[in-house]
Amino acid sequence: MYLEYFPTEVRQHGWIEVICGSMFSGKTEELIRRLKRAEFANQKIILFKPTIDNRYAESAVVSHKGTALEAIVLQKPEDVFQRIKGERIVAFDEAQFFDNSLIKVCNDLANRGIRVILAGLDMDYLGTPFGPMPELMCIAEYVTKVHAICLSCGNLAYVSNRLVENKEQVLVGAVEKYQPLCRTCYNKVAK
Repeated sequence: MYLEYFPTEVRQHGWIEVICGSMFSGKTEELIRRLKRAEFANQKIILFKPTIDNRYAESAVVSHKGTALEAIVLQKPEDVFQRIKGERIVAFDEAQFFDNSLIKVCNDLANRGIRVILAGLDMDYLGTPFGPMPELMCIAEYVTKVHAICLSCGNLAYVSNRLVENKEQVLVGAVEKYQPLCRTCYNKVAK
């Protein structure tokens, strides 16, 4: 019935996509790839990152490989609603660093017909679920788990092993603080 009155309009259906895995697995690279593909198709996108992630750039999401895309820094997931202006795709990098309100925000966006894409660590350095990621994976229509290569044996990595002494769950860093390890190699060093 809707299309009878507006035959040239296309109804937009929203959904949630999650890209997860350990550090150095290509999560951000995949997120940027999807966004650049959408931009090429003239779809309006907007990308957000948490305030805590200032490793490579203040106002861009940057992969470990150096691929970058402009981003807006967010303190709280709810702030998204003041920033979006008709974008068809809303994306979040480092989603594990946001609080659990991100879950409701993503559901609300998808229910409004927006494609939501998130990238983040599914587990912390101890191998336990990280932040809102487990629930986001449950409510997502699409989940892509990417893998790094274990630096010890060459198998698929399971976890981001922390190389420095620090018991806090959140410790932002890169190769100077973490290395990807498979389950077997991680269990050897965790003992």
